[in-house]
Amino acid sequence: MATITLKNIPDDLYDQIKQSARTNRRSINSEIITCIEQTLRGRKIDPEKVLAAARALRRKTTGYLFTEKDITQVKNSGRP
Repeated sequence: MATITLKNIPDDLYDQIKQSARTNRRSINSEIITCIEQTLRGRKIDPEKVLAAARALRRKTTGYLFTEKDITQVKNSGRP
């Protein structure tokens, strides 16, 4: 495997990578490799899975009708 050395990483970016690595329980090196892989290879989306999830959500929410007033009330409730 090849080795890459990164120089001049901005402090705030390094802190984000470090936090992300900690959150994902990975080393900083593994976190950077994961970020590069996701950026370059992308995430493959299975259209059938997306459609199945949308259909399932639609089935769960059938019969629930919300007015603009209902939505505004929910958005404003519980906010500081």
